[in-house]
Amino acid sequence: MPKKLLIQRDISWLSFNARVLQEANDPTVPLKERIRFLGIFSNNSDEFFRVRVATLKRMLEFAEKRRKLNMHMEEAPQTILDQIQTIVLQQQNEFNRIWKGILGELKKQKILLVDEKHLNREQQAFVKKYFEEEVRSNIIPLMIESLPQLPYLRDKSIYLGVVMRKKKTAYQQKYALIEVPAKAVGRFILLPSKVNEKQIILLEDVIRFNLPNIFSYFDYDHFDSHIFKVTKDAELDIDNDVSTTFVEKIEKGLKNRRKGKPVRFVYDKEMDAGLLEYLIRRLSLNRKSNIIPGGRIHNFRHFMDFPDVFNTKSTRRAPFTHAALQTSMRVTDVIVKKDVMLHFPYHSFNAVIDLLREAAMDPDVTSIKITAYRLASNSKVINALINAARNGKEVVVMLELKARFDEEANLEWKKILEEEGVTVLLGVPKTKIHAKLCIIKKRKGNKTIQYGFVSTGNLNEKTATIYGDHCLLTSNRNVMADINRIFHYLENWKTGIHHLHACKTLVVCPTNMRRTMIGLIEREIKHAKAGKEARITLKVNSLSDAELIYKLNEAVKAGVEIHMVVRGIFCAKFDIKKNNNNVSAISIVDEYLEHARVLIFHNLGKEKIYISSADWMVRNLDHRVEAAVPVTDPAICAELKDIIHIQLRDNVKARILDHELKNNYVPSTGKKRIRSQIETYHYLYKKNIMNSEVSRH
Repeated sequence: MPKKLLIQRDISWLSFNARVLQEANDPTVPLKERIRFLGIFSNNSDEFFRVRVATLKRMLEFAEKRRKLNMHMEEAPQTILDQIQTIVLQQQNEFNRIWKGILGELKKQKILLVDEKHLNREQQAFVKKYFEEEVRSNIIPLMIESLPQLPYLRDKSIYLGVVMRKKKTAYQQKYALIEVPAKAVGRFILLPSKVNEKQIILLEDVIRFNLPNIFSYFDYDHFDSHIFKVTKDAELDIDNDVSTTFVEKIEKGLKNRRKGKPVRFVYDKEMDAGLLEYLIRRLSLNRKSNIIPGGRIHNFRHFMDFPDVFNTKSTRRAPFTHAALQTSMRVTDVIVKKDVMLHFPYHSFNAVIDLLREAAMDPDVTSIKITAYRLASNSKVINALINAARNGKEVVVMLELKARFDEEANLEWKKILEEEGVTVLLGVPKTKIHAKLCIIKKRKGNKTIQYGFVSTGNLNEKTATIYGDHCLLTSNRNVMADINRIFHYLENWKTGIHHLHACKTLVVCPTNMRRTMIGLIEREIKHAKAGKEARITLKVNSLSDAELIYKLNEAVKAGVEIHMVVRGIFCAKFDIKKNNNNVSAISIVDEYLEHARVLIFHNLGKEKIYISSADWMVRNLDHRVEAAVPVTDPAICAELKDIIHIQLRDNVKARILDHELKNNYVPSTGKKRIRSQIETYHYLYKKNIMNSEVSRH
């Protein structure tokens, strides 16, 4: 693959996070949402360092070993790490600038973040009382100088580094650490305030105010304290010990994650120089360790849950029930007759919950099989499945224990499900199960009826309100036959790979999706070369697979028209100037997370249309079980194409994806302004009303 046709993956991802930062900077976005986008940016950055930077550092170590063995290695991880450091520092400066502006906007709305130095008497008494009643029992101050080694520092926590001194002498000082218990107590505390004013103090500032009380034993009279956090390598190192069960390996890997090497150290730039040098030395960091100075506040991911103290209420539009499901008491009765496509978050996720609840209560249902990747914390999906098991149904749940950062939650779900008699499948070693599938079987007389769904998104009622996804509810026999085959493989993965190869309707990873996609692109190339209309429309979260990028380039050169909506990583380079009308690529970052994957191939007018769980990345295509389902119902195909067409015309929240990673907005000068998420809502809502009226008549 010629490198000139590829943008480096990690640099492309940072460009995506810059688009998130753009939303935080947009004055037309409600203030609460702007703060939330800063939280999302911070959370994204943390995960990027835990996973991608950690991987590059391991590659660097491996490269050094190979160099000693005189082995050739084309990768230059240090070059990428240096680029990352430069970009991250620039983004941090932009983050600080935006946050300063938002603080000014909050002040205009009489919403004030107050620190420990600016409390009135009433507030001081409140903070002392709050500390004694809510905080003191949750903190353990550590006198770190007296410890032989630095204590274990949690990856997702923030710490107060404290310097204690006596005013009369510069010689007597001590260092201490306090973990800020944000998870146990909450980060934001509302203070007693004036009428029409909201004052908020952060938990760390409550602790700062009470430092003389906390350390009264030592008789110090001057305290400096500054926030810092450490980000660690989060990759699970699962060994190949065959004598150890898969669950034990995951649990061992989670324990090892606690010991992960630090890959980033972020600190308040006002921190005492002596304490900073001490921490860097004790953490075994060096100048290549991503040591990043910042402001007073860290762990901004908590700001995704900033208290709702705003004068203006949310304008977020409520989801509605699909028209086809309004006229029937049961979702099941509809989908055994015809396909229904749900578009989240515009359509309500309740239809999926209702489908499972109906199956749990239906005396004719014999079994439910479903895949689960990321579940809501109080999952209604799981509750429905447990009720089904209690009602004597066979319930099989493929629970992916390797879903990154959800491993512990899924281990807990495993225990709960197995206690209720549910059969829990734990996946395939070295392969993630990412397909979103469900099959329900019922026996009516001598007849077996099968129905279920194929989705692009997780079975998570919480994220279904903020993630843009598609879910096909269907009883199509060919689709159900293939879902059965996939579950046969999951139940017998050691010897059952032939079940995946046998799929005829679903396009499946890791067996035939890559080959099928290449074949569909090559067909369009053939049509273009013959002078016929040829077009490909792609919507994915990420496009980084080198082989598919090369094929798309080949298609562009042949004259195939290609239009892409790619939210995140975009590694493709095209000769835009020479083929300006042939290829376009945009990224939409807005109120909802664009999570769906849609693939449309023109095929001389007999279009091949798929929704898929898989991005166009090596990990999805070659190392995961994924599924794409062909959409065949003419009305659903038209609806899906209309939605994609709306997105391709977005000129409010769409950014142009180019080689320079500029993230320029699609120009709207002289055109009707189209914000695709709002247009999509209106399109589906209007269609819903029309279809409801037709059904009534």
